Amino acid sequence: MPSDPDVLVIGAGCAGIAAARALAARGRSCVVLEAGARVGGRAYTERDSLGIAFDHGASWLHQADENPLTPLARALGLALLDHDALRDRRLFAHGRFADAADRAAFTAAEHAFWTAIETAAADGAPDRPADQAAPRGGPWDATVAHWEGAQICAAELSRMSLHDFAATALDSPNLILREGVGGLVARLAEGLPVRLAAHVDRLRWGARGVVAQGAFGSIAARAAIVTVSTGVLAAGGMAFDPPLPDATQGAIHALPMGLLTKIAFRADDPAAPALPPFASLRRAVEAPGDRPMSFISRLFGEPLLIGFCGGAQAWDLAGDTAAAAAAARSEVATMFGAPAAAALGRATVTRWGEDPLFRGAYSHAVPGAQAARRVLGTPLADGRLCFAGEATHPRFAATVAGAWFSGIAAARAVP
Repeated sequence: MPSDPDVLVIGAGCAGIAAARALAARGRSCVVLEAGARVGGRAYTERDSLGIAFDHGASWLHQADENPLTPLARALGLALLDHDALRDRRLFAHGRFADAADRAAFTAAEHAFWTAIETAAADGAPDRPADQAAPRGGPWDATVAHWEGAQICAAELSRMSLHDFAATALDSPNLILREGVGGLVARLAEGLPVRLAAHVDRLRWGARGVVAQGAFGSIAARAAIVTVSTGVLAAGGMAFDPPLPDATQGAIHALPMGLLTKIAFRADDPAAPALPPFASLRRAVEAPGDRPMSFISRLFGEPLLIGFCGGAQAWDLAGDTAAAAAAARSEVATMFGAPAAAALGRATVTRWGEDPLFRGAYSHAVPGAQAARRVLGTPLADGRLCFAGEATHPRFAATVAGAWFSGIAAARAVP
């Protein structure tokens, strides 16, 4: 560890790792201070709980042709698969699995949704909640809105800026890897000067440099790059001396964390739901207030069924893993029957919402705050203090790509 580093990087998630690598390429020394016991942040792959690699957080390399982690994974010799090309997409509605006509109607509703969103975002009117631009009244409109909001963006469309929602929409391909996205990120952190269990309680900053203080003591440097989540920053998880400018604080609070909880089951029993490898399954919204989960089955042929619970329902279940697992089993029982649900094995439930080092899964901009990402990403004190992370990226927000790009940009901005 450098005893007198040029830069302090706070947080060893994707943004922090990218920043440390970019600083090294510039010939700048740094120390990465990570409050937790591991690197990767919200990119975390583990095997112990289920005996199978399971991505608790980031799972895909979205928009892979432009994703900076795609060439890095290939350089490490990791095999990447196009999940879109492998998916067996299934839809359950009105007590049965959808037929070809139903699926075609649903696809048409998805296209109509995005046409309406893109048209509204470009109409020159002020920003507004994204749900105000979404089609309503059609047989599939509520299902599409639930899918695009709570299940993908981890927050309901009513809570999200229309302009930010449109600007951060992602395209294919979506790549997966057997080692998991967390496994990839951990590989990319190898050899970096990371100090674990180093929670920064206070950061003093100004024109002369920065000083990080915590149980580890204090460390001074010329500049700092802060990559902790907006959920942690908004909750006061790290103090700043002097306080951050009003514009920066406003941007932090305008970019709250949504929540996407995963419930992963072992599915070894032949009586478990009969879904092929890489299948994805959605259930239609049946009535007002219905908040269905979605599922992915048997990635890489492994006996695994992963449920996704997003938005308000995920927050309602946060802190109660037994209730989350029971809700996922109930969803499975609705579609496949009670015996199939009972045949699922032990479950692992992610806990991003209650973890004080994250306080959510990924960010969204509230209505009217479409500029907040750029504001938060603007360096302070001539680059002595920079913020990075997925929340600061105006195009690839909520993804490892956005975090990685932002870490590189911050590393280039420090003096």
